[in-house]
Amino acid sequence: MEAGSTLSTSLGRITISGDAVAQIVGHTAAQCYGVVGMAARGGRVGRLLARDKLKQGISVARDAERLKIDLHVVVEYGLNLAEVASTIRSQVAYEVERLTGLAVAAVEVHIEDVRRSA
Repeated sequence: MEAGSTLSTSLGRITISGDAVAQIVGHTAAQCYGVVGMAARGGRVGRLLARDKLKQGISVARDAERLKIDLHVVVEYGLNLAEVASTIRSQVAYEVERLTGLAVAAVEVHIEDVRRSA
């Protein structure tokens, strides 16, 4: 997770931490249709994380002036995975840009597991 991104305006500077961006990403992804929850990164089996640990399955990196976001999710069984991933990508990019004013270069969605929703 990067330390933060800084925006300069005529009134001063605004620094947005990587954790703040990760929280936005986590909440946005969790609200997308078909997402059962966030998953831990890199595990053999997607371990579902509690709602209060949404940012643990997310990494945010800064490339020049744009953000690259990686997120790991668990998707509901029976849905078209490509459509769910596409929805997550577009919603996350839109919300991060809308709420922070930072440009998003890429949103990489990693589907770690599929499960039936509880």
